Amino acid sequence: MIIVDNALKAREAEGRPIQVACIGAGFMGQGLTNQIMNSVPGMRMVAAYNRRGQRALDMFAYAGRNDAVMATTQDQVEDAIRAGKPVVTEDAFLLSRSESVDVLVDCTGSVEFGARLILDAFRHGKDVVLMNAEVDATIGPILQVYADKHGVILSACNGDEPGLQMDLYRWVKGLGLTPRVMGNIKGLQDPYRNPTTQQGFAERWGQNAAMVTSFADGSKISFEQTVVANATGFKVKSRGMSRGLEYRDDVMKIGSLYNIDELRSGGGIIDYVVGTPLTKVYCLAEHPDPKQQHYLNLYKMGEGPLYSFFTPYHLVHFEVPNSIARVVLFRDSVAKPLAGPVVEVCAVAKRNLKAGEILDDYGMYMTYGEAVNAEEMCDRRYLPEGLVEGCILLRDIPKDSVVTYDDVTLPPDRLGDQLRAEQYRVFRSATWLEELVSVRA
Repeated sequence: MIIVDNALKAREAEGRPIQVACIGAGFMGQGLTNQIMNSVPGMRMVAAYNRRGQRALDMFAYAGRNDAVMATTQDQVEDAIRAGKPVVTEDAFLLSRSESVDVLVDCTGSVEFGARLILDAFRHGKDVVLMNAEVDATIGPILQVYADKHGVILSACNGDEPGLQMDLYRWVKGLGLTPRVMGNIKGLQDPYRNPTTQQGFAERWGQNAAMVTSFADGSKISFEQTVVANATGFKVKSRGMSRGLEYRDDVMKIGSLYNIDELRSGGGIIDYVVGTPLTKVYCLAEHPDPKQQHYLNLYKMGEGPLYSFFTPYHLVHFEVPNSIARVVLFRDSVAKPLAGPVVEVCAVAKRNLKAGEILDDYGMYMTYGEAVNAEEMCDRRYLPEGLVEGCILLRDIPKDSVVTYDDVTLPPDRLGDQLRAEQYRVFRSATWLEELVSVRA
């Protein structure tokens, strides 16, 4: 968004930089902090939360700021920011309530913690930018209801694949074409990967092994494509999308994978393929005007009916500041849900599971996530992958079978469960989940 750069330069010249707080000091938080501190005029990373405060202090030091201070009270947070010093805390709610912070960036990947912090930020007039596709895909539509109620913005981000695809989608629509497929590219797909198999890769790049596993086992791409589905109204052809379909041909011909009549009848789909090395995300679109089709052919886009548009990279934390600026300065959400969930992410057994076992989180050893249409998710009472952690199995679940709410006892008093039940009631007029949550809690 080219207009963003001049708007940020103006804020810098006025001495009114956007004041950002980073929630989570992991790999992505570290990259984002370094980017904002050293490469983005008109914006400051003024604060950070992490469960272990030292890691956040190290994050600021990585960005060249060795003067960050620890804070345990609200006054300490405000005093440090006013003094121009980065502040670190182990209490994230000090940042959601800070008068000196304009916007929070959630880099945690946690649904339950994210839900609690996001709602608290809304109550205190804070916008929230998500590098947390998991909370967005699981309860994003109902969180959007609360954002609207409080007059704040909840947004995905550029750089991450959902934001990258939505930028492409909006651009293609602006050209007068009709998008039919929003797609993502993976280099690897193996639903049985786990933190042990991914440890080496994670250590090589300084990443978290569980997060790396969620990339490899398909959970992450399911969360990401769900965010795109809910912002476009597109569905999946079937549970799991194309489930690792390989495509290594010309990206301009990727439309050959799809039946145009099926796409038209359904309005459009989200999908992913494995292998194509020349791009990262793609949009397949058609143009209803034969005159414009002639021009598109002249411009080397082919004869249609599906024209291929793509972005060959995603630069993640390099691009997130653009999203922050769009939210704060232009009140523009990158991937706002149209209404209720269109697609969700269900939990599937990664191995044979036994009654009495306690499920671990996504990206671990017991489940992987698959994107599924919301009607099937609700009707069959599938358990969401974003809320698997801590659920106790009531019966054996065979490998590759979907886990349902009827198969588990939920952990008590989880806000994520309550919000998802509210989401079903508000958008699907389904009350069974509210009744189940109250009983199982």
